[in-house]
Amino acid sequence: MGFAVLMFAGIVAGALLRVPLATYLNLHYFIPGKLQPGFTELFRNSFINIFIWVVCLVAAKLIFDRIRFQKYVDTIEKEKSKTELDFLQAQFNPHFLFNSINTIYGHIDKKNPLARNMLLTFSEMLRYQLYECNTEQINIDKEINYIKNYVTLQQIRMEEDLVVKLDIHENVSGFSIAPLLFIAFIENAFKYVGHEDQEHDCVEIALKKEDDHLLFRIFNTKEPFIRKPILHKGIGITNVKRRLELLYPAKYTLDINNNEKFYEVNLNLSLV
Repeated sequence: MGFAVLMFAGIVAGALLRVPLATYLNLHYFIPGKLQPGFTELFRNSFINIFIWVVCLVAAKLIFDRIRFQKYVDTIEKEKSKTELDFLQAQFNPHFLFNSINTIYGHIDKKNPLARNMLLTFSEMLRYQLYECNTEQINIDKEINYIKNYVTLQQIRMEEDLVVKLDIHENVSGFSIAPLLFIAFIENAFKYVGHEDQEHDCVEIALKKEDDHLLFRIFNTKEPFIRKPILHKGIGITNVKRRLELLYPAKYTLDINNNEKFYEVNLNLSLV
């Protein structure tokens, strides 16, 4: 309604402006020395002329927008179909993978409970990543369980003398966060932790809640020959930083201390 009123007002204004121009052109070029049409006739002719052009242009614009919108809808439908196919394919592959894990588990000697438990832990971690992390928020208890499983596997894989301290306060419960925010830092810690000084080499992980803030800290000693900055493939530290920027804008502080002897990360996350 508002557009129609504005269009009509624009046509009227255009016709009024065209009257003196038409009068001048008729008087000096088109019909000089003859009886000139009056204001009413010139205004009516100008209004009709402008109205026809405006209607044609608006109709053309609407047709063009309709065609473009239909192409956009068709593109969205194709992308939706592709996404559904990809999702179905993603569902098939994990199904095969878990069946394979169950088969392997069944062939592990029952006298080897350590290997069987490691495979079960790995299966639980994989299931968490594939089926429970496809959401913006997840219960912190599930995230903690995932971290504990990962630490358990790493402790078994690495030297028995490596000191691993996992300190998760009792008050870290009953709220949700974005999934897999901490695992990249934890993976880095186990990847680059030192192994030469068994009395001092360690990985320390701490998670606690103070008021409405979640405080995460991870610390690991480093091999003395490592001089280049710690990098991480997979999820990646850069990826985690970007996720923090998108999911917790102006609600977090991230401090990373990387020197020759140790690597430390402190993340302060506001939960409100």
